[in-house]
Amino acid sequence: MDSCILQNLFLRASVKAQGAELCRLQTLGGIDLLWDGNPAVWPRFSPHLFPIVGRLKGDTLRHKGGEYRMSPHGFARGLAFTMVRLTREDCTLVLRDDATTRAMYPFPFELRINIALEGSALRVVYELINTGQEPMPASLGAHPAFRWPLLPTAARDEHRIKFEVPEDAPIRRQIDGLLDSHPYPCPVQDRVLQLKDELFKDDVLIFDQLRSKKVRFDAPGTPVLEFAWEGFEQLGVWTKPGAGFICIEPWRGLPSPSDFDGEFMDKPGIMILPPGGRRYFRYTVSVITEP
Repeated sequence: MDSCILQNLFLRASVKAQGAELCRLQTLGGIDLLWDGNPAVWPRFSPHLFPIVGRLKGDTLRHKGGEYRMSPHGFARGLAFTMVRLTREDCTLVLRDDATTRAMYPFPFELRINIALEGSALRVVYELINTGQEPMPASLGAHPAFRWPLLPTAARDEHRIKFEVPEDAPIRRQIDGLLDSHPYPCPVQDRVLQLKDELFKDDVLIFDQLRSKKVRFDAPGTPVLEFAWEGFEQLGVWTKPGAGFICIEPWRGLPSPSDFDGEFMDKPGIMILPPGGRRYFRYTVSVITEP
């Protein structure tokens, strides 16, 4: 099965087997909330980042003297998952290691992703399992792109992301896709990140000392998207300046520091799953259409 459609009394969603990617999220009233994947601008919708977040130095994973080439954000977003469950309101897709993945990432694994509609919310749950006999280093992230502006009638510069609690710690930026060692002033004021294109002229905003587990994205007169997560420790916020989307990205992991070129097991921010170990992560997007 190449794709499926989920629907309940409030929302409709489409999911592709390729990358297990959510490619449409719409209210039953016809409001599209997810970016349309315009290939002339950015051809993705909501990719999953695994087994790395961001980039490795030289796009190379080093493990026990071996070198493995891997493109930024890993391979999960480009591979076909297997659909193992499909109902009217949810689906589960699975990716397991094979010869293709082991040429890039020499570890046995299973990644299960459940995507479900629950009332007026979309829920995505990740289950990552180390199916091998040695510790498995990995990172995992979500990368959903929401429409900015949320409605054609809404002013782009009136959109904001409001954090659950104050975020005062410095943020991080990238240089050539690698983590800059220098901190940058946090652009959040009174819990609010007022969205403007100039914030992203140097790529993604990386909150690596994140305190919030929830944000709200909205503008006057638009629906409110309440975005909550569990298990993730960092947050990326990104767009291409002038593009019609904003990505709100919970991460468990970071791009490689610009000065790190060592063993993958030692990469800053990596998580290590013991043999047979499993970890769960989730995010929920609640759609609030009434004041």
